[in-house]
Amino acid sequence: MESLYRKAWRTGELAEKVEKGREILGSCRLCPRACGVNRLSGERGFCRTGEKARVAHAGPHFGEEAPLVGRYGSGTVFLSFCNLGCVFCQNYEISHEGEGEEVSAEILADMMLRLQAMGCHNINWVTPTHVVPALLEAVLLAVPRGLTVPLVYNCGGYESLETLRLLEGVVDIYMPDFKFWDPSIGLKLTGVPDYPQVAREALREMYRQVGDLVLDPQGLARKGLLVRHLVMPERLSGTREVLSFLAREISPHTYVNLMGQYRPCGEAFNYEPLRRPVSPQEMAQAFRWAEEAGLERLDGKTSMHLR
Repeated sequence: MESLYRKAWRTGELAEKVEKGREILGSCRLCPRACGVNRLSGERGFCRTGEKARVAHAGPHFGEEAPLVGRYGSGTVFLSFCNLGCVFCQNYEISHEGEGEEVSAEILADMMLRLQAMGCHNINWVTPTHVVPALLEAVLLAVPRGLTVPLVYNCGGYESLETLRLLEGVVDIYMPDFKFWDPSIGLKLTGVPDYPQVAREALREMYRQVGDLVLDPQGLARKGLLVRHLVMPERLSGTREVLSFLAREISPHTYVNLMGQYRPCGEAFNYEPLRRPVSPQEMAQAFRWAEEAGLERLDGKTSMHLR
């Protein structure tokens, strides 16, 4: 299966998308915060990022979902800063403090090509929402130099439909979080009042573009939607409602990673329910809710989780 972006490059559509992305930066509305700053002239909005992307780390990663990791790992590119800013972020130094260095599109292209040469099965953009134009420009430069592996858009779920449509025909695999069902929780922990509504619309658009996750004969992801949901203490993330939504309104065949690695990070100790890890009992309940909803494509699913 050929990666989507190669066709967009051949037709000239990818170059057009690069230009459209730069236009959006002129009065930035890449994400639903729509700060409206002119990032082309050095103004900064919530994400504190200018025209170029900052990169904290790029390398093979073996802790991602099974269909992404394979034998040689997922080629992760960790982008600095974030459009969401969760108080409990486990990459706090990167997302909040901006650890990393500003790089050109040429260097980004070099990074992706190097990861492919190392055998990585995909290029996995981690927290890419606020730097989409820079990433599109890097792909435009990398394709004629031989980039062929799938592109993974690994995001927080707080996405603009305009930006997602800019990515149509470029991104092969969407991997959004669906973090919260209750808007009041989203407001308290991210500062945005409309997270659940925006995430639902974003997931519908992602699914429209790429459909259910497609695996090749080796079990590697080639195209489609993969959803992450972090189970949190005291049902803060609304796990039951999120899983029901995915099964009913996206697809019962949605590939879901129910993540149990929550631990207090960043500013989490300032919020009483976030001061402890998620319990084994809470994880077991989450997997029962997934079974109840009819979701069967669960990353790392074991009988232990379903007891």
